[in-house]
Amino acid sequence: MPAAAPSPTEPSAPTDAPATGEEPVEPTAAPTEPTSTESGTTDAGRGPGGPGGRGHRGGPGRPAGPRGRGPGRPGGRPGRPGGPGAGAAPIGPGPGTVIEPIVEPVDPHLWGRIDEAGVVYVITAAGERAIGNWQAGDAEAGLAHFGRRYDDFSTEIALLEARLASGSGDPKATKQQAVALRESVDTLPAIGDLDGAAARLENVIGAADLAISGASIARTQARANAIKAKEALCEEAEALADSTQWKTAGDRLKSIVDEWRAIRGIDRKTDDALWKRFAKARDTFTRRRGSHFAELDKQRVAAKDAKEALIARAEALSGGTDWGQTAAAYRTLMNEWKAVGRAPRDVEDALWARFRAAQEQFFSRRNETFSARDAEFGANAEAKEKLLVEAETIDPAKGLDQAKAALRSIQERWEAAGKVPRERIRELDGRLRAVEDKVRQAEERHWRRTDPETEARVAQFRSRAEGFRAQAAKARAAGDERKAKDAERQAEQWEEWLRAAERAVDR
Repeated sequence: MPAAAPSPTEPSAPTDAPATGEEPVEPTAAPTEPTSTESGTTDAGRGPGGPGGRGHRGGPGRPAGPRGRGPGRPGGRPGRPGGPGAGAAPIGPGPGTVIEPIVEPVDPHLWGRIDEAGVVYVITAAGERAIGNWQAGDAEAGLAHFGRRYDDFSTEIALLEARLASGSGDPKATKQQAVALRESVDTLPAIGDLDGAAARLENVIGAADLAISGASIARTQARANAIKAKEALCEEAEALADSTQWKTAGDRLKSIVDEWRAIRGIDRKTDDALWKRFAKARDTFTRRRGSHFAELDKQRVAAKDAKEALIARAEALSGGTDWGQTAAAYRTLMNEWKAVGRAPRDVEDALWARFRAAQEQFFSRRNETFSARDAEFGANAEAKEKLLVEAETIDPAKGLDQAKAALRSIQERWEAAGKVPRERIRELDGRLRAVEDKVRQAEERHWRRTDPETEARVAQFRSRAEGFRAQAAKARAAGDERKAKDAERQAEQWEEWLRAAERAVDR
């Protein structure tokens, strides 16, 4: 039996693309011709020749090209270990893993023959071509051997086709392998559809060219997109450079750096220029922020000194007993405290605690004093409540002079009753004021009614109205209706003025 035929070396998977975008080329080796273990020659095994020999005769006029397959081994056969179809792996990263294609074995009887002398022929469109000698066994074994060679070659083509179809691997390397295989077709020592194999390889080369062109366009577009994305980040950073939202803008600039690192595919020169543009904007913001906080630190140190002075004034006032004036002074201090601004964070709370302690000391003393005073004023409030009950019974309509005298008496006793608790002042004073208003309004109405000038005006309006009424009656009696109506209109006008004057008196 012949030894297993040596097979072409499986192309190695490409390495990762370098930063410059140039990709490695995969090496390709053409299949080598096997050596028979029986003939001892370097040609393909030489079978017995001559008439009646074991070689299968295929006539030289046999049609070339693909034709119906004769009976063969059922199913496909993966490449032998070490052959082109063995252990095929995807070339480079891609959308999916390239699964080794299953190639249906060729029927070598359709594509070649071995004559009685052991000469091996393959049939192509150009005619028969001798590809070697077979003497390592009978003709059937030789045909099977050279058919397996073609199967290995076809499997290698199918792998290239599958890689292109799946988008895996480097199309440049695929094209180089296809070109090498295409160049080996005319001298390939194998029996099979070599014209079909050549056509398939031409298709692979054409498809690889398209893939190379598409990959170049895609790389160009990806580079343009990457540049556009980084330019947008630069523009955003430049806008943030003038921001005074220190925390928000600073956090965003940090996140821009993370986004920047994720954008790839730009040549180093362009990328460096964009990075310098971004770094300039970030440095501008960083310097402005540093200057801002340095100035803020100065202001806070000044605020600390100012608040120390306010605390000293507040502590000096804490023992005062002029409750009203001291409380007003504390309100002034509080307004000054707010206007000063914040001191450094590590001392602000302590300063505020000291300031509040001085205020609380004063207001606690004041509240204690007022509470004791309010207890003493409780009896005064009860006395004033009794006076209010008496005052609220005053009715000026029953006699204005008596009402005024009663109110004066109550007011004198009110003042003599003394102070009341602060929370009762508004309530009690309000009730007394209501009584005073009632008496005052009654007195004003009485004055208006007894005012000589007002009484004369009312009498005048009444006299004029009555005069015009008399004129209207006289004119109507004389049959002068027009004059009667004019006199009535004049009378109505004077009567309206009369009513207004009377209302003013009674108000």
